[in-house]
Amino acid sequence: MNSLLLTGTIIIQLALVSYSIAVITEQRKQIISKNVLSFFTFAVFFNISANIFMIAGSRNSAFTVHGLIGYSALLGMMIELILIWKLKAKSGLNATVSTPLHLYIRISYLWWLIAYVTSAIVASARI
Repeated sequence: MNSLLLTGTIIIQLALVSYSIAVITEQRKQIISKNVLSFFTFAVFFNISANIFMIAGSRNSAFTVHGLIGYSALLGMMIELILIWKLKAKSGLNATVSTPLHLYIRISYLWWLIAYVTSAIVASARI
């Protein structure tokens, strides 16, 4: 595995940890706390960074089935982050998350996990 792919792989682990902390905290408390905002923001930053490294280090096209699954998961995550920041701007910290947003966060996270597992399977098959 080349150094760019390895770097991307390490960074995506950071995205997984950050995203998991954010989602689990939000799902339990159903509020947008400072920690929830921070971990969601870090997760998106890490995910974008990991994608850049993986695209740069890959010999394949950026537009594969695997890539499209990952990009759609990232898009869902970015929409989620925008909605969370909008809620924070409107209602302040510790705002209660509406039922539709709460459900969207859960679905988006599950889709992201599917993309993550799919990536691990694809990477393992290439080794």
